[in-house]
Amino acid sequence: MNPTHTLFTPASTATAADGDPIVSELTTELAAGSDLEPLLERFLVSIVALAGAQAGAVRVLTDDGQYMRLVAQQGLPPHVLSTERLVERDCGMCGIAAGTDVLVWVDDVRSCDRHGSNAYFGLQCKSVLAISLPHGKQVLGIYNLFFEANAQIDPQTQTILRLIGQLLGLALHNARIERERLRVTVMKERQEMLNEVHDAIAQTLAYVKMRLPLLNDALLAHDDQRSLKYFSDVKKAVGDVHDNLREVMTYFRTRMDPLGLLHALHGIADGFLDRTGITLEIRNSAQNLNLTDEQEAQVFHIIQEALANIAKHSMASRAVLAIDKTPRQLEFLIEDDGRGMAELFGGASMAEPAAAAHFGLEIMQGRTQRLGGSLEVGRNEGGGTRVRLVLPANPATGEHAT
Repeated sequence: MNPTHTLFTPASTATAADGDPIVSELTTELAAGSDLEPLLERFLVSIVALAGAQAGAVRVLTDDGQYMRLVAQQGLPPHVLSTERLVERDCGMCGIAAGTDVLVWVDDVRSCDRHGSNAYFGLQCKSVLAISLPHGKQVLGIYNLFFEANAQIDPQTQTILRLIGQLLGLALHNARIERERLRVTVMKERQEMLNEVHDAIAQTLAYVKMRLPLLNDALLAHDDQRSLKYFSDVKKAVGDVHDNLREVMTYFRTRMDPLGLLHALHGIADGFLDRTGITLEIRNSAQNLNLTDEQEAQVFHIIQEALANIAKHSMASRAVLAIDKTPRQLEFLIEDDGRGMAELFGGASMAEPAAAAHFGLEIMQGRTQRLGGSLEVGRNEGGGTRVRLVLPANPATGEHAT
């Protein structure tokens, strides 16, 4: 039996929603520039209560338009939350709502069972409502409301739910504009770095390249005076390059990617195979890392060092960076299929500073302590190395956070 869909086409959102406290508060929060995903989590509680629903979820279309990503939820069972973090754009009633600006009811949720081995919501969910998040003629996502019975929602509540969808669609549109602005900022800063390297290093290296043949000719001619002169020129130029390179690295390395930690990590992953011959996969199941800029920078350098060790020592063909968040902790797990770094320092643990110093692990441990977290380095069960960084779920409030 196919699920039954009921569509409500766009209706006027005028006076029926005027003065509704949820709409008013949401409008105020969006105007204040509140972070979108925490805002969605908070307002889902009120939206679910308004509709008399059992649970709610918000899904946003990915940039390529092929999938819908779960960005906020209220009351989803764990197995549903696990299997529906990312679904195809054309999936069931959600796909219908993502294709056009409508409200879509489905009164048979068995079509949703295909995402997991368990019955969808067990036997508790009888019907689902999918509401578009439109902006102009484009739909940017949807939100779902899940009901224990075949619910009936009055026209005024439908109008309020649609207006909420339109407000959230506007917020998603503005968020995309902000991401594009940040992308342009990143490109500009990369160009600045390129210019800095060229001005501070490339020209001096070109000078060295011209001086080396002259030094070679002087050595072959046994002209000690010219040899010493050209050697002194090259030595001074190399010293200048070294000093300038340190300045450039200090200036750019201490600044965090303006698009955040996840964007910086994906930037490493994009070129990791070309640089090292090792495939790097990032698996992220955390909706919001909730880290300050300084904490993101510390975590980035810890992960960067772990990946550098994999590239230098592991002889691996594949590595995985998994990011997960629970109510109590945020975890970063880096694993590879190589020979195992633990073997390289005699099976020593992080408690032994001498072993840690060989691979920069002492620095990693120091950064971890400043974050109030823990760092474990060891072997995988099937071989290879396992680096596990664990932070409190809200490290910004921890006494060790910086």
